[in-house]
Amino acid sequence: MSELTLFLIRLAYLAIIWIFVLSAISVIRSDMFGARVPETARPVEPRPRGKKGKPPVKRRGSPTHVLVTEGGNTGQRAELENAPILIGRGSDAGIRLDDDYVSTRHARIAASGDQWFVEDLGSTNGTYIGTVRITQPTTITLGTQVRIGKTILELRK
Repeated sequence: MSELTLFLIRLAYLAIIWIFVLSAISVIRSDMFGARVPETARPVEPRPRGKKGKPPVKRRGSPTHVLVTEGGNTGQRAELENAPILIGRGSDAGIRLDDDYVSTRHARIAASGDQWFVEDLGSTNGTYIGTVRITQPTTITLGTQVRIGKTILELRK
């Protein structure tokens, strides 16, 4: 083989190794910090209904917080007035779970009118209501058990 051919083979091999290394770093970064969302795709913060300066009216018997009832973080809670609530291992989560089976951005609890929904955010191990794995936003009510990894959460008042 000529020296030029050998040099080009070495250069191509080096380029392939660098592409592999950079793609591995990209996967690790997205797993640790989540995927980047462009500013135009981010949801607009909902404004409270009602008169200016007054908080929205709460209905009697409606849930006020999410409580971790079983798992390593038992007793941890998040107020529903801060909805939507992100659940996961990430530092930006409203309920941060120390569970090996929980993704960085695992699930979200949000409201639509008077109803509360739980949504799986593409987690590896899934989000369950009872024993059923959910694949789309699902309505939850007071006392409904939501299982994420080894952790169980409930809406409470």
